[in-house]
Amino acid sequence: MTKHSVFDLITQAGPLVQLVMLALLAASVVSWAIIFDKWRRYRRITQDAEAFEERFWSGGSVASLFQSATKEWPDSPMVVMFSAGFREWKRWESNEPTSEGDGGDLVTNVRRAMTVALNRELENLEKGLTFLATVGSTSPFVGLFGTVWGIMNAFLGLTGAKASTLTMVAPGIAEALIATAMGLVAAIPSVIAYNKYSSEMRRLHAKMDNFGAEFLNILERRSASRRRGQ
Repeated sequence: MTKHSVFDLITQAGPLVQLVMLALLAASVVSWAIIFDKWRRYRRITQDAEAFEERFWSGGSVASLFQSATKEWPDSPMVVMFSAGFREWKRWESNEPTSEGDGGDLVTNVRRAMTVALNRELENLEKGLTFLATVGSTSPFVGLFGTVWGIMNAFLGLTGAKASTLTMVAPGIAEALIATAMGLVAAIPSVIAYNKYSSEMRRLHAKMDNFGAEFLNILERRSASRRRGQ
């Protein structure tokens, strides 16, 4: 009885089935590269956000925090959003507002600057997630296509044979089924990672929204105090 290793079955498969396997292998490699990159990045972002928020609520100077945060956590989305709002605040203060409407302008302008920064950071964080979703949803079907094609060729090989046995088609069927297995191997981690990082995105978005709202409340109180002192 002849034994076939997985490698033997892959090398003996037809050209189209081998092409399907190669495409699935490439998709799997790229998916894992994205998964590890996202894992490192989200872990760092979470740690930086927690450290920044702890220092922000410690009661120190906001100006000093701006100087230190932009140096310590330059790639943190929350720091980038805070920096955009702080710069807009300082531009507003340099204009020395005198009317009551200026306070509203401060909150509106800072909110707009922080929203733009937030959307830009979230867009950067979303890069790669579409690829994971695509791999997760299409890889099983691509593998199934390779399997169907391989099985079809295996049965076509029996054409003209005087006696047909399972032994004659078993290797071809086994070769074809590897394509389905590779499709699942590529799809399952991609789907899990996509769901996980989509959840992380929503959590980070909510966290940054809450911080932005608190920061705007602080600015609104300061602008109101400034108007009363005039």
